[in-house]
Amino acid sequence: MRPTRAELQAAYGRTVPDLVRPGLAVLLCGINPSLTSGALGLHFATPGNRLWPVLHAAGWTDRRLLPHETGDLLAAGIGITNLVPRATARADELTDDELRAGLPRLEALSARVRPRVVALLGLSAYRVATGERQAAAGPLDRRIGGAPAWLLPNPSGLNASWQLPRLAQAYAELREVAVRAG
Repeated sequence: MRPTRAELQAAYGRTVPDLVRPGLAVLLCGINPSLTSGALGLHFATPGNRLWPVLHAAGWTDRRLLPHETGDLLAAGIGITNLVPRATARADELTDDELRAGLPRLEALSARVRPRVVALLGLSAYRVATGERQAAAGPLDRRIGGAPAWLLPNPSGLNASWQLPRLAQAYAELREVAVRAG
């Protein structure tokens, strides 16, 4: 399932459909799709992405899922969207305006599917999008589309400052809140 170099180049600007249903425990909002995700049409599809082991280690799933197991992810009460829909090789290719423009779309999606919690994955992207320069991982003092908001580090393998055990702990704290809210 690894795209070729040509397929990756062709994926620039592609979008990945939101993975949602009404009544999710959590709606995870990534920054934007990778080129691998754009090429495959699947969220967090880059092989080094740690979302899948983190969700399992945090107790969200009973086993490590793969990006194509969307039905199992939805069954676990987890949906996925992106702040910016277009695929790029790196998140730093996005403009500040694109990040800010993603918030109204996220608000509308959350209001439509009504998750218990909306979790934004990416501290720097969130800070740019909202102007909240001091925002830290954990619960936020805001609602998104009526749901409480939570800020988590991006699970990308490029995010070396958050190792797997620390990521799993942060995602487990979110899980406890989402389960209690149900």
